[in-house]
Amino acid sequence: MKTHRPIQLPTPKTIIEPFRIKMIEPIGMLRPEERVRLLAEAGYNVFKLPAEAVTFDLLTDSGTSAMSAQQWSAMMAGDESYAGAKSFYNFERAVKDLTGMRHVIPTHQGRAAESLLMKAMLKPGQIVIGNTHFDTTRANIESAGGIAKDMPCKAAADSGVIDPFKGNINTEELDSYLKENKSKVGFVIMTVTNNSLAGQPVAMGNLRAAKEIAKKHGIPFFLDVARFAENSYFIKTREADYSQKTVKEIAQEMFSLADGALMSSKKDAFGNIGGFLALNNNEVAEAVRTLMVITEGFPTYGGLAGRDLEALAVGLEEVLDENYLAYRIRSIQYFGEGIEAAGLKIVKPLGGHAVYIDAGKTLPHIPALKFPGQALSVALYEHIGIRCCEVGSVMLGHRDAKTGVEHPAPVEQVRLAIPRRVYTQSHVDYMIEMIGYLAPYLGDLPGYEFEYQAPMLRHFSARFRRC
Repeated sequence: MKTHRPIQLPTPKTIIEPFRIKMIEPIGMLRPEERVRLLAEAGYNVFKLPAEAVTFDLLTDSGTSAMSAQQWSAMMAGDESYAGAKSFYNFERAVKDLTGMRHVIPTHQGRAAESLLMKAMLKPGQIVIGNTHFDTTRANIESAGGIAKDMPCKAAADSGVIDPFKGNINTEELDSYLKENKSKVGFVIMTVTNNSLAGQPVAMGNLRAAKEIAKKHGIPFFLDVARFAENSYFIKTREADYSQKTVKEIAQEMFSLADGALMSSKKDAFGNIGGFLALNNNEVAEAVRTLMVITEGFPTYGGLAGRDLEALAVGLEEVLDENYLAYRIRSIQYFGEGIEAAGLKIVKPLGGHAVYIDAGKTLPHIPALKFPGQALSVALYEHIGIRCCEVGSVMLGHRDAKTGVEHPAPVEQVRLAIPRRVYTQSHVDYMIEMIGYLAPYLGDLPGYEFEYQAPMLRHFSARFRRC
């Protein structure tokens, strides 16, 4: 009898979603003149646009995921008891399985976890060192009287440099700084992936080195893990020693290095709301629980319904599916490659949750303090219906309260964050096509200036005028 030999087919070029669509929602398909009117009414701030007027909402990947049938099913079993609900214990088991930490404290979202940690850990004037602090982290540090200090690796300075782990912290600078200033430092926190630096991953070797430096100087070491699974997948595919480990094993090793972790579960847990603090220190955990009763609620629900806790517990398991992660990372790369082919400058290599356009290089005729990222964000909505987020001198720059002088940011970027399990490849192909049509006209875009800005997190509520 002839032996059957399977046919070896080539690896497919087409990206497929590793799931089936079970529910749909219509998207806004407005005419350009309608979008022009809405932009003017919103003061050219895309945060202030009504969501129903957006065709492709790439403003953020936070809380915008599509939940699975398993998550919706789990929600039906939510225990809404005020204290000690079984939904909390299901959530706690899922977090402890990943992190191995003693204390699990749910919060209504990541910035609430940031706020509680800063209030519990920081004294006025203390410094928090990070690879690069995100906007809400920085705001919560400053709100608690602390000082946020970034120490990105050297490769992060050039958006065109190809480095597999541009999200790393500069360990030489960290060690040198702590030698001189350790009495002033509250703790070190590493963000994985590094959201403010184009979603770039952090290597396990870098995390381990930073942990050892912090330990040597007696400084607590924390992780911000909103996108822990994406970072773990990058470690698996880019760090040779980890190629044979599962993403879950890599994540568990990552958590084992930390004294504590905070998470916005609206990212890699596929949640529409939620977050947590995971801690090993009993005194810090007690301080957090004491604080949270004032604003978040009882420590076993933390501002969340039992059904939310159930959905997050399932999501923390689902995100470790390596078929999903391979699709997720490859689809981001595909989108970025298409945007680059259209003639726009992007941050390389492509990260895990978003494509970052280098707006400074793409719109060289607009100076930093005329906000090229804002100009590009407005144009993408006006002409295509894409809502995205400026990550440049609007978000990361600041105005001196005493002198009124505006200080630019070190980067001028636009983030196109892709919600998880929401858009298909045909949506991405359409956006790439339309960006290609827009590209020849980018040199005609005007700059912008502030009409109004708030003293903190100004990008959320600012109003602009064209100049």
